Amino acid sequence: MSFWESFWAIVGWFFWAAIFIAYLMALFSVLADIVRDETLKGWAKAIWVIFLIFVPFLTALVYLIARGDGMSRRSAAAARQTRQEADDYIRTVAQTDPATQIEKAAALLQSGTITQAEYEQLKARALAG
Repeated sequence: MSFWESFWAIVGWFFWAAIFIAYLMALFSVLADIVRDETLKGWAKAIWVIFLIFVPFLTALVYLIARGDGMSRRSAAAARQTRQEADDYIRTVAQTDPATQIEKAAALLQSGTITQAEYEQLKARALAG
């Protein structure tokens, strides 16, 4: 076997591996959407999952065609909700009262890290927020 035959065999293997990985990602995305969808009732979800197990390629294709728009809306809504929850958590953790902020600014002023003008700016921001 020459170098180029083995080279193209490796390229072909990577090509089919990439297609298989993309197929698995689509399959799991469809499965996650079936579970996430609140408009589908239990039996409808069970039927989609059964077909997804026994005829996976065709079922995933039909699902993407029939319910693709709703799938993208549900995915975007889930991403927005996750981001909102993360932002709320960060706000609760990072939030400090104005007295603590002014105290920290005073410590920075005393150590010489900031000037009096910067201290006044930080103090005004703490009192405004």
